Amino acid sequence: MITYKYLHHVSLTVTDLEKAKDFYSNKLCLKEIPRPDFDFPGAWYEIEGQQLHLIVDPSSQTIRQDKHLSSREGHFALRVENYYDTLTWLKQNEVEILEKRYGKSGFAQIFCADPDGNLIELNVDQKEL
Repeated sequence: MITYKYLHHVSLTVTDLEKAKDFYSNKLCLKEIPRPDFDFPGAWYEIEGQQLHLIVDPSSQTIRQDKHLSSREGHFALRVENYYDTLTWLKQNEVEILEKRYGKSGFAQIFCADPDGNLIELNVDQKEL
């Protein structure tokens, strides 16, 4: 049996680090943290005790070619404080979104994608709407 403590990090591949950093730092408002001096480019972000690692790998087989928004493809989810504030911020920053306010999951969801098509879900409990 495996006993888990917590999710430590999620890693995503990107092709253009500067575009990715602009998206995660300025559009999603994540805090960049120091990263070890690896022999490949990337960036790390801290999210309430967990981490997101971006790895530059243009030949990655995990980069989505079709960039349309979908709630059914692989993604990671971040719980946000306020659905409407998040929605307003994303719209003001011209981030394409897919809204799913009332679904069977019990979460009010906003889906978006980074410049490489990596999908991100931002959500709150539907009771908080």
